[in-house]
Amino acid sequence: MSDLTSAGPDGARPVKSAEAPRRGGPADPVKALLHRHRELCERAVDPLEIAAGLEAHGVTDRTAARFRHRDVFALAEELYARVPRETTQDGPEQAAPARKLTASIAGWAPWAPLPGVVCVLTAVGARAATGALRPALVLIGALAFVAALTLALRRGPLRAAPRAGLAVRLCGGWLMAYAIGGDALLADAVRGGPDGGWPLDPAAATGLAFAVVPGLWCAHLFSVRARRELVSSRGLAEFSGRSRPLLLATAALFAAGLAASLTLSQLAYGGESFAKCLALGMLLWLARLLAAHGFARAAAKVLAAAAGAELLALCAVFAGRLPGLSLVGRPVATAVQNWGAGALPAAVCGAAALALLARAAAVLARATAHRDQ
Repeated sequence: MSDLTSAGPDGARPVKSAEAPRRGGPADPVKALLHRHRELCERAVDPLEIAAGLEAHGVTDRTAARFRHRDVFALAEELYARVPRETTQDGPEQAAPARKLTASIAGWAPWAPLPGVVCVLTAVGARAATGALRPALVLIGALAFVAALTLALRRGPLRAAPRAGLAVRLCGGWLMAYAIGGDALLADAVRGGPDGGWPLDPAAATGLAFAVVPGLWCAHLFSVRARRELVSSRGLAEFSGRSRPLLLATAALFAAGLAASLTLSQLAYGGESFAKCLALGMLLWLARLLAAHGFARAAAKVLAAAAGAELLALCAVFAGRLPGLSLVGRPVATAVQNWGAGALPAAVCGAAALALLARAAAVLARATAHRDQ
């Protein structure tokens, strides 16, 4: 573990000489450290969680050496051993977490398919309706989808703090809306329109909505496996080495589930939105995973950049119609004419997803990212 020279994730200033035992101080300096971090040590379920908390507060291997321990993990093991713990009939802290895990799955799993069901019902109703009733049904369906998605994510493994996830939800909502209707609007704009309404893509909406199911289960799998690695690892470096392949494998598993959902939706409704929806689905899942583990700011920045790029492309096409500004919209128009309107969101969301994957591989490999999972 490297020295921390800046404040920890919880805003605490790094502790250097303050945590170290002073010469002439108490004969048992670890006891003073235990008193200072008693709450952390009492709620921890394994020594590595204590090590992660100490690291977040600025305790480094150099500080641990002053406590006559080889590293922070060895110091955390002694702190963990000194705190008395209650045991159950099945052993220390085993039965209660198992019951809690089962209860948590029952709390979110039944809601996972609800967004997809709402999208299917909305698509069926919109196709059957005529006249002014169709846009009214689409609007009602959109509001119902937001409510269903909120219910599915509120208690699940992708839950995030309301304030922390607000920017993620807003930018994600724009990207989702663009995936459903943005390509048709951009294509009409390049041709000189739109002259009226433009068609929406039910395959994109339904495929992304049903991808909530594999998204939640993959996030749950990652949290559970990461927690097991947190317990079994013998150091923070070992945990980081195990968690990165776990994240990549989980992302690949979600990509497979997302691809299956998009394939089935396109077989049902038709369309050619597979590439852009695959990139968008990966982007939204990674952003929500980061937000759920306390890194909503990084997720919001990348989502905002992707949403801004799509909005800028639309504005450039319309701005190119103004006198003297024809060159502004020409690059976007040329790209649409050569590769299709779906190439823009596929490229933008694909690049953003790769950036978030790299960020997730860096920050979710820290033990501090799993302390409260």
